[in-house]
Amino acid sequence: MRALAHPLVALPLSAFRRYERHLSAVSMVAGFAFDNYYLDRVDHPIAQLALFGYVLSAIASIVLVHLIETIEPEGLLLKARPLLVVATQFSFGGLWSAFLIFYGRSAVIAASWPFLIVLAAMLIGNEVFAKYQSRLAFTSTLLFFALFSYAIFVVPLFTRALGQRTFLLSGGVAVACFGAVLTMLSAIGPERMRAAWRGIALGALGVFAILNLFYFTNILPPLPLTLTKAGVFHSVTKTGDVYQAMAEPATFLGAAGAAPVLHVAPGEPLSVYSAVFAPIQLRTNIVHLWQHYDTARARWQTEAAVSFPITGGRDGGYRGSSTKSSPRSGQWRVEIATADGRLIGRVPFSVVPVPATPATVLQILK
Repeated sequence: MRALAHPLVALPLSAFRRYERHLSAVSMVAGFAFDNYYLDRVDHPIAQLALFGYVLSAIASIVLVHLIETIEPEGLLLKARPLLVVATQFSFGGLWSAFLIFYGRSAVIAASWPFLIVLAAMLIGNEVFAKYQSRLAFTSTLLFFALFSYAIFVVPLFTRALGQRTFLLSGGVAVACFGAVLTMLSAIGPERMRAAWRGIALGALGVFAILNLFYFTNILPPLPLTLTKAGVFHSVTKTGDVYQAMAEPATFLGAAGAAPVLHVAPGEPLSVYSAVFAPIQLRTNIVHLWQHYDTARARWQTEAAVSFPITGGRDGGYRGSSTKSSPRSGQWRVEIATADGRLIGRVPFSVVPVPATPATVLQILK
């Protein structure tokens, strides 16, 4: 994918063709790493400009390939067709890379892995199925997937809200844009469109159904929201703009990523802190769901739900906390979710009763 952006003109053509797959794979990994470093915030103008540029480039290259296929020219335009197919592949590769980065940051793997697998397959398949990029039904299906995935996190930047209405509006915007592209293609080459319409319709309907299924089953990551920091503490207090927490001393297992163990004296509470990034001026509610694992029923039981509003714009995320009084012993987790149930993050921990308050250390939460 990325090799297409930087042609290796110094290599002989035969050598380039011989190592093309290897160079493409290396370039794809390097390009993904580059995007992951520079595509910081989903609402950053540079990120949005890059994504919008990819979308426009994909549309333009698809339309021009369709034009060439329709009028069957000779000479310069015919020679330009392979370059336009390359431009389509590069544009989609850039979009899949960016989508995997942004959606991956927002996802909880346990809940969103099916969608992340789809995005990863799109990124890898963009190289494997490059020869199909000139087929109208194939590229139209990819374009609709790109438009819908893009609209899901761009529309909230304008509506400054999340929820089912915003998601449905995102779908409507994607369908309208896709319809405009199909109208343009039909005006250029109606006969070729009539031959491909069945494949285009089935592909677009399949994408629409899958993304709606992912959303309403809470598989789709809650982009543009991202959990930047979370933890469980004996207490969390706010003084001015500073959050302070009393935490148990770090252990080796905790540093390795294991769920922490909290030692709780009778009658003492626990608090969970979260910082959730949201784009500038976006306002929504998030919920802390305190869940205890019922070993007898072998399932998680929600014992408390604390909702509070957040406002976007802060780099480190909007900070907040919730408290549970006298938590029982056993396994716990606090799910940090949107008001419509989409999982932003999860804080697992265990509670062990002790007769006296354990030693704690002060932490400043940023």
